[in-house]
Amino acid sequence: MSGDPLVDAFLDALWAERGLSANTLDGYRRDLIKLRGALAAAGVELEHARREELLEFLAREMRAGRSPRSISRYVSCFRQYYRWMVREGRLSEDPTALIETPKIGRSLPKALSERQVETLMAAPDTRTPLGLRDRAMLELMYATGLRVSELTGLQMTQLHLNQGTIRVLGKGGKERLVPIGEQAQDWLRRYFEEARPTLMKGAQSEYVFVTSRRTGMTRQAFWHTVSRHARAAGINKKISPHDLRHSFATHLLNHGADLRVVQLLLGHSDLSTTQIYTHVAREGLKRLHEKHHPRG
Repeated sequence: MSGDPLVDAFLDALWAERGLSANTLDGYRRDLIKLRGALAAAGVELEHARREELLEFLAREMRAGRSPRSISRYVSCFRQYYRWMVREGRLSEDPTALIETPKIGRSLPKALSERQVETLMAAPDTRTPLGLRDRAMLELMYATGLRVSELTGLQMTQLHLNQGTIRVLGKGGKERLVPIGEQAQDWLRRYFEEARPTLMKGAQSEYVFVTSRRTGMTRQAFWHTVSRHARAAGINKKISPHDLRHSFATHLLNHGADLRVVQLLLGHSDLSTTQIYTHVAREGLKRLHEKHHPRG
């Protein structure tokens, strides 16, 4: 809760209308609380902010070193909030109407090379229950391109090992059926047979991946897990779980997969979101040409 009934009502409405994820709603909540605090210091209430005061807030954030992407997120959040206020009849004018969203260059996703993926997969010590769990998680994420929240939130009822598929609940509550590769299936079976019973110590959990405390894995815990194994594998750059999703898509395209198939597997509602991976694949092919062709 934000401590502001209007903000909470707006976020509830946004969730009901658009089915946004909890992470997105939490981000909007933080942005509005931050704006409310800045306005309060000037003696202005959030619902009575004028365009000039919002521009001053954005200008201060830019001077503080906020990236164009962060400023763009602020503008998007504030615009939706004040438009909702107008629709609800709480305001007569939208103070964000003439505020432009800053243009931001779309950065290319970071994909690991296929060799780096292999070394990352081999990093966990699979002689231990936690290492075996980590290997199964890494294999499944690379095999399916799941979002980290989809992976850590995966429940037993969504996993169909005999059929080799997962029923994924994605953004906005949309379902998709994703196939699991044979290697990921093998590691999952080993995890269920050798590791999960040891970690659970006779307890029950609806989550596929659990901790030694018999609770479901969190996004933050898996983030640290991936970073730790990347360092152990000698990968000398910062790696996040999302990089495995990027690698999944890029490597599929490198090996000739159809773009629309990749779109379905990733759960993208818009093909343009998936198309950025074609640029990553093209850049990789250009580097290979430059490195190995005699006239590269």
